[in-house]
Amino acid sequence: MARPAFRFAPSPNGLLHLGHARSALLNDAMARAAGRRLLLRIEDIDPARCRPDFEAAIFEDLAWLGLEWEAPVRRQSEHFADYESALARLEALGLVYASFESRGEIRRAVAERPGWPSDPDGAPLFPFSRDMSSPETRAQRRAAGEPYALRLDMKQAATLTGPLDWQEIDAAGGAARRIAADPRAWGDVILARKEVPTSYHLAVVVDDALQGITHVVRGADLKAATSVHRVLQALLGLPAPLYTHHALLLDAEGRKLSKSIGSQGLDALRAQGVTPDEVRRQALGKAFADMTGRCRNIHVTGTE
Repeated sequence: MARPAFRFAPSPNGLLHLGHARSALLNDAMARAAGRRLLLRIEDIDPARCRPDFEAAIFEDLAWLGLEWEAPVRRQSEHFADYESALARLEALGLVYASFESRGEIRRAVAERPGWPSDPDGAPLFPFSRDMSSPETRAQRRAAGEPYALRLDMKQAATLTGPLDWQEIDAAGGAARRIAADPRAWGDVILARKEVPTSYHLAVVVDDALQGITHVVRGADLKAATSVHRVLQALLGLPAPLYTHHALLLDAEGRKLSKSIGSQGLDALRAQGVTPDEVRRQALGKAFADMTGRCRNIHVTGTE
């Protein structure tokens, strides 16, 4: 049986806030209860937004909270070959195609189709029709150097895998419950772009498998994305971890804490004299106040 392994996987595109602290602390507490394997992954596939100073701040903030993790730290930017290999396997199955629509073109197409559905993240469902150009034409445009995105033919992929689900456990442990995956709700997700040879979806399933992750503990905003991850795991023959999707921290206006809206960073709290213990209480809240005493039944039985 695999030794339980957890991971905290931030992106160095901004400063960590209390929402990140909640996820990191939950991973740490559950890892300790299960035998103490906590890994740190730096998800830095976006070169335009990820910066070394933000990465340094991640290490500083986590150390200040008292977290320890196994070495070496995995940086996604150092492992593009792993993602390219997985992408090639999907291409060999005939499940990947190049699309050339810009974001502006997609917005205009949606504007012309009132009521067009969106994926769980609110983006327009792709494709808009099945009258796409021929594979030969797309290959020619790709070879000519046009900007493109490589997308997964979700209808074909879901047909190939058949029905899928995943096992969900709460932060207190206990028996897992099965949740049915709904990958078609996402449409033809992007797996890579011309300038970046992977996407979050592809990189995360490859990383989890290569790092031997048995438990994925992350925010509830990523719960729906698990459907995409299960399809990719099934297509690539990768194991499926157990999942825990914890409640998000909200600001005074009811918005989830986010780098994009400028939520206060842990560094600012530290500068104000807030202690690590106070951050733990704020991040975990009443719902998780005694969780370290309740995480007794973390297990790996049933992982695939």
